[in-house]
Amino acid sequence: MVQESKSVEEQMAKVLQQPEVDPGNPFETEDARRLAASHRAVREREKQALNLQRENILSQKTSSPMRRQALEAALAQIEGQLSAMG
Repeated sequence: MVQESKSVEEQMAKVLQQPEVDPGNPFETEDARRLAASHRAVREREKQALNLQRENILSQKTSSPMRRQALEAALAQIEGQLSAMG
């Protein structure tokens, strides 16, 4: 599982390093358009996953101050990632 996560992270990092492609540009190749579409799809899935994690954290109720603090820290991290993605 850890190896799979690392591989997925490496693949996503490679995709995120690719330059954005303008789909309206007729001079770009089909491969470039597919790569751009793949890049957008990966980013959208990442946003969806972060939003699901955010909703999960917000739905949790706890009376433990330590657990609440951990949830607040996790929420802050997720919201930071979401705002960095735009």
